[in-house]
Amino acid sequence: MVERREIVRTQDVRKMYIMGSEQVHALRGINLIIYSGEYISIMGPSGSGKSTLFNMVGGLDKPTAGEVYIDDVDIAQLEPYELAWLRCRKIGYIFQTFNLIPVMTALENITLPMVFAGVDADSARDKGAELLKLVGLGDRLHHRPPQMSGGQQQRVAIARALANDPAIILADEPTGNLDLRTGREIISLLMQLKQERGVTIITATHDMKMLDVSDRVIWITDGTVSRIQHREEIDIKVGTIDGHEE
Repeated sequence: MVERREIVRTQDVRKMYIMGSEQVHALRGINLIIYSGEYISIMGPSGSGKSTLFNMVGGLDKPTAGEVYIDDVDIAQLEPYELAWLRCRKIGYIFQTFNLIPVMTALENITLPMVFAGVDADSARDKGAELLKLVGLGDRLHHRPPQMSGGQQQRVAIARALANDPAIILADEPTGNLDLRTGREIISLLMQLKQERGVTIITATHDMKMLDVSDRVIWITDGTVSRIQHREEIDIKVGTIDGHEE
């Protein structure tokens, strides 16, 4: 049996916000292990804490207490420049609102993270063009975001997330602003990256279509892990997604 490698581990992660005179406990002691090459969906209702957990794993926020490890490095203890280095090289981010720079072309948006990582301009352009081909946009190199559909923009965002060959892709509601068909295409593309490149995919999502491709689903309720299910434990009616016949 092949031993699985831990890539993300959280230990008793807690997050508290002060709202006026009130304390809001967004996370109440999260313990998780995520393995390299897994497709994980973090699910739960609005206000459950799933986005807060997502931000902790991505180093976008720090816990009030507890530890978050990426490849056995406690990222909450890193200096800002060390955390920036890790995020640039270990993690690719995909957001619901795409977060592309509107005045830059698709190719320029993708090469920007490589420039920050110190890749020379020619190599960055060549790799950016290859990544756009990978996501099916080889003919859109010089289009700017306003000239593209939502699905095309999300594909550019996925290509950008792959720019520095990350071990982890964090996708925050990646299908949230897309229609049903385009959402399926984006999910299939993420699954392809997991299978072909061994990338660990971690999504925070409301999209029930994610269930069918997830290795495990982590359900968050009131800042705690209410249950963790493997794909085979989840009952999904074959041929139907969200009530729509395939």
